Amino acid sequence: MAQKAIVLDEQAIRRALTRIAHEIIERNKGIDNCVLVGIKTRGIFIANRLAERIKQIEGKQIGVGELDITLYRDDLTKTTMDEEPLVKGTNINATITNKKVILIDDVLFTGRTVRAAMDALIDVGRPSQIQLAVLVDRGHRELPIRADYVGKNIPTSSDEKIMVTLKEVDSTDQVSIHDK
Repeated sequence: MAQKAIVLDEQAIRRALTRIAHEIIERNKGIDNCVLVGIKTRGIFIANRLAERIKQIEGKQIGVGELDITLYRDDLTKTTMDEEPLVKGTNINATITNKKVILIDDVLFTGRTVRAAMDALIDVGRPSQIQLAVLVDRGHRELPIRADYVGKNIPTSSDEKIMVTLKEVDSTDQVSIHDK
């Protein structure tokens, strides 16, 4: 895959996450009854960064959980019969029942990951509301899903791929567009 352009650098990612943190606080009139749940893998790191910013702004800690959607994916049947899916585990310490859950992911594309995440979330508890925050919305939805909080809208062609790298996993913070 050839890199075409860097669309967000470390500073731009930091600014986008700070803006999303403010929007979450404003929309929910604070953070009472709110929980951030990151979709593994990169969504959990974004959720942790948002929790840090929210704590700096509000002076209160917001609950953070992580969600593994492996067994909820609708493309699981595409794997070969010899391979078992690698389940990384869900870890949500706070109760989500009757709470506003803000699902966090790195890229919103077709909407299928978010649909799987909502199914997994409902198996854990019954939130009063589910909101969605993404670092990048690239379009091309297949399902009627829309993000409540978006770091950056990046229109792409179906021949392009968005790559999000984060220091916690990839040793650098960057969002780039690549040719498939």
